[in-house]
Amino acid sequence: MFFTYLRRELRRRRKAALVVASGLALGIALVIVVSSVSSGMEKAQGKVLQSLYGLGTDMTVTKAAAAQSTGSDRPRFNFDARDSDSDAEQSSDRVMVQGFQTLAATTVAKVDAQKGVGDAVGGLSLQVIKVNGQFKQGQFKQDPSQQGGGRGAQPSPQGRVEGGGAEFDVNSYSVYGTDVTKPALGPLTSSKITSGRTFKSSETNAKVVIADKSYAKEKKLVLGDTVTVKGVKYKVIGIATPDSGDAAANLYIPLKQAQTLSDSKNKVTTIYVKAADSQQISGVKSTIQKNISGTTVTTSADLADTVSGSLSTASDLASSVGKWLSIAVLVAAFLVAGLLTSAAVSRRVREFGTLKALGWKSGRVTRQVVGEAIVNGLVGGVLGIGVGLAGAYVVTAISPTLKAQLPSAGGGPGGGGPGGGFGGPARQTASKALDVALTAPVSVSTIVVAVALAVTGGLVAGAFGGWRASRLRPADALRRVE
Repeated sequence: MFFTYLRRELRRRRKAALVVASGLALGIALVIVVSSVSSGMEKAQGKVLQSLYGLGTDMTVTKAAAAQSTGSDRPRFNFDARDSDSDAEQSSDRVMVQGFQTLAATTVAKVDAQKGVGDAVGGLSLQVIKVNGQFKQGQFKQDPSQQGGGRGAQPSPQGRVEGGGAEFDVNSYSVYGTDVTKPALGPLTSSKITSGRTFKSSETNAKVVIADKSYAKEKKLVLGDTVTVKGVKYKVIGIATPDSGDAAANLYIPLKQAQTLSDSKNKVTTIYVKAADSQQISGVKSTIQKNISGTTVTTSADLADTVSGSLSTASDLASSVGKWLSIAVLVAAFLVAGLLTSAAVSRRVREFGTLKALGWKSGRVTRQVVGEAIVNGLVGGVLGIGVGLAGAYVVTAISPTLKAQLPSAGGGPGGGGPGGGFGGPARQTASKALDVALTAPVSVSTIVVAVALAVTGGLVAGAFGGWRASRLRPADALRRVE
């Protein structure tokens, strides 16, 4: 009897039921879209952060660069301009530690021994400036008017020097010394080896190099080529393509080789740390800062606060404005559904009063009204899920491009900067913009929440209508009989 009456009433009142369901559908669809966009924002932010510190890294440990007098650390290049051979090319390069003060390599073991640390690995960030070119001697050209002989003392020849000068090329690139025995941590994990191979654990001091794809393309490097750094030749064994378009360095070499090139034996600039429990990162940070003085610990959360641009703005809007807008629309939809259901009950006074006169109890009438409201809510839920999925699909199909302004890690040797703990080797400019495509993934949990909201909306509407129906008396129906 319950379901028969329910089906007949919903059929008879299709328009009213559709209005209630549509209101709930709007609110549920908005929740799905906002939730999926927020998930996409988190995914995009994770991609940006991964490009800064590499996969698996929860925090970095660094030591801020000490203040230095102006020009005290500028590279100097000495060339001999008196070379008689005008065709001789001269070259000189300087390898310098970039970004931070160096830490003793033993600090890596100290960090690794701290409570809550799962693993730690050191790296050395270097900047190489190479200058090569040649001097050309000028040629003396005598003034033609001074040519010819004259008696007496010969006058000094007059003329001018033509040609000559110097032409030098300056090439600057970043090199990162990575611990090849722990490939799961460090900036190289933000890239994939798309050609060749990665380092072997036995190549701790081998003269091999992995080149970033963009740098390799610029310098026309292929597997098997050699790259010369400070007179040392390194064989290209792999080409790395960054996952998010932003490489940590132009070249990667074994840590020991980087230490030798920069005269930084047993030194590192950055320690990459993975927490044993990702939920205890803040506690691990405090422990390291307390037990290892003079260091700066930067977590992914710290770095996320320094990322600006349209990605950050959109993320803030999705998490704040979007959330509150969804709540406001849902509350409005629930209230409207409740009021419409209550109004519908008022229009059915004669019907419900007659049913009570025939022996229906108030509880049975209330259950009937609540049942109708729940069905309306479920219909609204189905509509809302459909519209929400369509909205999420449109966002993913369009894939709007957002920009993330990455923080600087310092502009040169000794130059630290905010967020530099993760920036690593290649943050040479004040900041770097990274384009990220936005997607809107819909999770199963979001669908479950949508169904729960649909049922809740039906219960709220049923509560309004049930309360109104329970207060009806048979006499009310008799007064309306004409």
